Amino acid sequence: MSQAIEDYARLASEHGGRLVSERDLLTIIVPADKLRDAADKLFNAMGLDYRTCVGVDERVLNNRFSLIHLFTDNKRGLYIALKTFLDPENPTAYTISDIIPAADWCELEAWDLLGIRFEGRKLKRLVLPEWWPQGQYPLRKDFDYNKRPDLSIARSEKVGSGAEAGVIPVGPYHPALHEPEYFELYVKGEKVVDVNYRGFHVHRGIEKLAESRMNYQQVNFLAERICGICGFEHSTCYALAVEKAAGIEVPERAQFIRSIVLEIERIHSHLLWLGVAFHLLGYDAGFMHLWRVRERVMVLAELLTGSRKTYGINLIGGVRRDISEEKKSRVLNELGEVAKDFRRIVDIALSAPYVKKRLTGTGVLPKEDARRLGVEGPVARASGIDKDARRDLPYAAYKHAYFKVPVYTEGDNMARTMVRVEEVFESISIIEQLLDKIPKGPLLAEKIDIPPGRVGVQVVEAPRGGDIHFVITGDGRPYRWRVRAPTYNNIPALKIMLRGQYLADAPITIASIDPCFSCTDRVLVVRDGVVEKLDLGVTL
Repeated sequence: MSQAIEDYARLASEHGGRLVSERDLLTIIVPADKLRDAADKLFNAMGLDYRTCVGVDERVLNNRFSLIHLFTDNKRGLYIALKTFLDPENPTAYTISDIIPAADWCELEAWDLLGIRFEGRKLKRLVLPEWWPQGQYPLRKDFDYNKRPDLSIARSEKVGSGAEAGVIPVGPYHPALHEPEYFELYVKGEKVVDVNYRGFHVHRGIEKLAESRMNYQQVNFLAERICGICGFEHSTCYALAVEKAAGIEVPERAQFIRSIVLEIERIHSHLLWLGVAFHLLGYDAGFMHLWRVRERVMVLAELLTGSRKTYGINLIGGVRRDISEEKKSRVLNELGEVAKDFRRIVDIALSAPYVKKRLTGTGVLPKEDARRLGVEGPVARASGIDKDARRDLPYAAYKHAYFKVPVYTEGDNMARTMVRVEEVFESISIIEQLLDKIPKGPLLAEKIDIPPGRVGVQVVEAPRGGDIHFVITGDGRPYRWRVRAPTYNNIPALKIMLRGQYLADAPITIASIDPCFSCTDRVLVVRDGVVEKLDLGVTL
């Protein structure tokens, strides 16, 4: 650790900045004109993993804006924050999206929602619609949560009378899509030559809501509603970030319970995806049998938490539900049967000639492109990138379990499938190990004190990849809460994966990143319980 601090302090000094060290978070603060060079060195020279960027309105604190690029040093188990302060009247930073393409979306989001300009790149709307009023930035602290700009909820066009009205398309819907996402595939003959993606149709105001209306414990339950499949990853990630910022010591038994439930969620998520993948390939026997097996795992989730989904057991400082010896025995017995049943089904399904042919060699993502775009989870590991936050940045109780991180080099749809298949077995093994080693003790920390002005960053390895929560603590609630789901980084890779592929393989290739659009579309304003659905075009 001391050597790492020395190395990063030297880098900060070389770029006219300084290093602030706090637990596993090292913050390198540099002048704005040194940001690009420092980011280049961290990513290209030192090989750090780029995760996301965060814009913060710190004018209430120090009369400045700030921009923070988040990296992880997976070999040393450290979080590296590259930070610069920006002018309060005209916040402007230099883009790093040409050096690190993975920064493209988060820079556009900082421009859209906070008004931070980026020199050296084209700025366009990402989250907000094109017709959003200029100069109104929802995540600035002086933008009232209850403010409702006077604008149409849809693109405005002239109608027969000459008046302007909003246009809301209804249909057509593609049977392969189960969430409100929109892809335009440009084809020549039967092959895809380019892709356009329009996202951010579902806006729920989660970050603004947490910063405006909720206390720390309430945000746990809000975070869990970010995703309908892996919501527990989000609530765990948020809780860990706040606990880290505040220095709260969480009882070890609570950390074990978190890891056990996280792996239950990984199993049912991967079984869901595998079933859908076989359905898209026309192998419905595999779909039905895998969902039959998944139902047994959902029963275990309800046994352990009281709910099939949206468990509501996380709190800052621990958990609300315990695991009895009776439950422990039942989980172990059931998982043994699940493993045998799952092995039998996937062996048959993946030996079907047309399943193998459709998955092998399609949707290829080369390793170098995967790293530049910062892809996460099975998408990264299928392209030869050996990373997993459970091992590299251990949290909860993962340091007490041995598991293999499956990595493939082919980068195709088959590789992404095999990563998930192997992870199901590894998750079963992790649960068995943790149930065997779970210590006795309390479930909640005795003292929970969250002082303002602290920073916490956490990556949790969700089924789709690294889920990141960034928290600056405030008075009774987060001052700034930034959520970056893994799908946010995986969607841009589809441009490479789809180009040159047959149109018939597009549905399984899109599905191969296991996209969760509700995770990705998480920011804007909800007023009086009504979701404002806004359309946006984004070219990958």
